[in-house]
Amino acid sequence: MKIPQRGLGNVSFDEKSGMLVLGNKYSKRYYMNVAHTRKFMQTLLVASYCRRLVEEGRHAGIRELYYALKHTITGTRENTFEDQVESNAIAEDIEVSLDLLREQLNLTADRRGYLYGDILIRDGEDEFNASRLGRGGWAVPGTVEDIAFPEVSAEYILVVETAAMADRLIEEKFAQKNGALIVACQGQAPRGVRRLIQRLHVENKLPVIVFTDGDPWSFRIFASLAYGAIKTAYISDYLATPTAEYVGITASDILNYELPTDKLNEQDVSALKAELSDPRFKGQFWTNEIELMLEINKKAEQQALAKYGLDFVTDKYLPDKLGEMGLM
Repeated sequence: MKIPQRGLGNVSFDEKSGMLVLGNKYSKRYYMNVAHTRKFMQTLLVASYCRRLVEEGRHAGIRELYYALKHTITGTRENTFEDQVESNAIAEDIEVSLDLLREQLNLTADRRGYLYGDILIRDGEDEFNASRLGRGGWAVPGTVEDIAFPEVSAEYILVVETAAMADRLIEEKFAQKNGALIVACQGQAPRGVRRLIQRLHVENKLPVIVFTDGDPWSFRIFASLAYGAIKTAYISDYLATPTAEYVGITASDILNYELPTDKLNEQDVSALKAELSDPRFKGQFWTNEIELMLEINKKAEQQALAKYGLDFVTDKYLPDKLGEMGLM
């Protein structure tokens, strides 16, 4: 078997597409090589399980796959899998080898994230408007390949890092007042959310705006949404939206709005320094903001804007920033 390598050494930033992409390095996996036999066996087990799912039209979670295939091989003390990390990696090997999404092999992950706004969604036999499901909106499933969007009235997508901030925007009726689709990614956006955003952008021409905390890890949430992540560089075409724009908290915001802050820790500082050489953060804007954050030694959360009242983010902060982008 030839398996494309998915490590950092085979990932680069493609200037033309504006995304992280996988290179052409491969690893070979031989059944008759003792060092390879275990992974060879695991690959066939996972591939066979996926084929059965597709043939039967059924779906399984990646956790279910692990338990369905985990057993001790007859006549030995050898287990097929010792933990889920092994089966997850094999599923990704198959995904990249076949140039298919894991979700197209009927494998799903736990759902996380939700969408709220004026959009008609068709999911199987069900059709509903995501603005009429209460303040909780529509929980984004692990796979969105079969979801259809018959009618989209929103003008842009506002991706929000924290559920608390998304809830605040929904309560203040920001979506209705400003023609926005609010997508709460609840931390690092899972694949289902990234794929949903990419599809809505491509199929409905909706601009994507990302609103996060002001720290290096939140900057990476934006970078993964916009340009892809190293771990999933082989499917950036499906998950990344290079035209996404950032309105999250910056070091300049911390100073200009005199926001409550926390000090950077050692991990924060190391991450910021690494981002200075990360091609996803090229350009004067990111260089200036990252260097300024290192200089002031401070970070801030979205909720720090509540210093000026609960409606400040909806009445002042976001309108000002989105206005500069021509969206308000």
